[in-house]
Amino acid sequence: MPPVTLDEAARQAGEAAGWVEQNWATWVSTGLRIVLILAIAVTLRFLIRRALTKLIDRMNRSAQSVQGTALGGLLVNAERRRQRSEAIGSVLRSVASFLIMGTAALMILGAFQINLAPLLASAGVAGVAIGFGARNLVTDFLSGVFMILEDQYGVGDSIDAGVASGEVIEVGLRVTKLRGADGEIWYVRNGEIKRIGNLSQGWATAGVDVTVRPTEDLDALRKLIEGVAEEMAAEEPWNERLWGPVELLGLTEVLIDSMTLRVSAKTMPGKALGVEREIRWRVKRAFDAAGIRIVGGVPLPAEDAPSSDPTAAMAAPSAFASPTTPQSLATTPIPQPSTGPNLAKH
Repeated sequence: MPPVTLDEAARQAGEAAGWVEQNWATWVSTGLRIVLILAIAVTLRFLIRRALTKLIDRMNRSAQSVQGTALGGLLVNAERRRQRSEAIGSVLRSVASFLIMGTAALMILGAFQINLAPLLASAGVAGVAIGFGARNLVTDFLSGVFMILEDQYGVGDSIDAGVASGEVIEVGLRVTKLRGADGEIWYVRNGEIKRIGNLSQGWATAGVDVTVRPTEDLDALRKLIEGVAEEMAAEEPWNERLWGPVELLGLTEVLIDSMTLRVSAKTMPGKALGVEREIRWRVKRAFDAAGIRIVGGVPLPAEDAPSSDPTAAMAAPSAFASPTTPQSLATTPIPQPSTGPNLAKH
């Protein structure tokens, strides 16, 4: 390598200084633009996340303010509202952060004079490929978002999700956890839920069928059931669980050996089974006191039917039972002739 002369070094230093002098303004403006973009993005992200956090906290405080009251116990579940609000807040904060920081990153790349068209095209192709590969995950996530936003169910609700049923113990963006009647825990993907039956919203119906003999007096039965209904509606805790009077709807079935009466009542959500058991208990006790018999299952024999003959199931006597009958003698084997020593001599 030939030695660098002093004049050559001075010429190269002058060219470098001139290049820096020509481009320093561009560098300073680009740096300031990047700093400004980052500052605006971070500040906007902080303000939006803080506003969303305050909104979620206000929703939780409004739920806690009515907790413990009679109306709040029926209409508001604090844990359900808390999980729902936290899930919505998490989604909104994530979406806001992604949009703000993603836009800032694209603006910074544009400040470096980078062509964004190939990058956006590659990102679009990668997004399509990921969408096809993870379509089940995307379906579960979107279904969970809409379920939470629409408040289709929440923690503490008893639901029938088709693939499983039970009490909701956790609602997530991808999976819903249910506790079944036997204590098992079901993990149900939100994308697999095609229909939902919420048994804890609105009101429930308790229906009881009472089957008695067709000879009973209908007016007496009505008076007994109305007395049971008035007594039950005046006692605790049934006066709160009953949202309507216990009514005798009438006869649902009339047969030769029985007739069925339908008793119905509008109840608090999730309390229908307990109300049905209490109605059966009280109706049975009232009928026993009045001498009315509840029938069901195998038809009972009539009270005035003659007793059956105990020998009806016995077989008729056989002619072969006695050895002296002609039939027995006819079937007796014929004895073989004897072959003694005298016959052998002849």
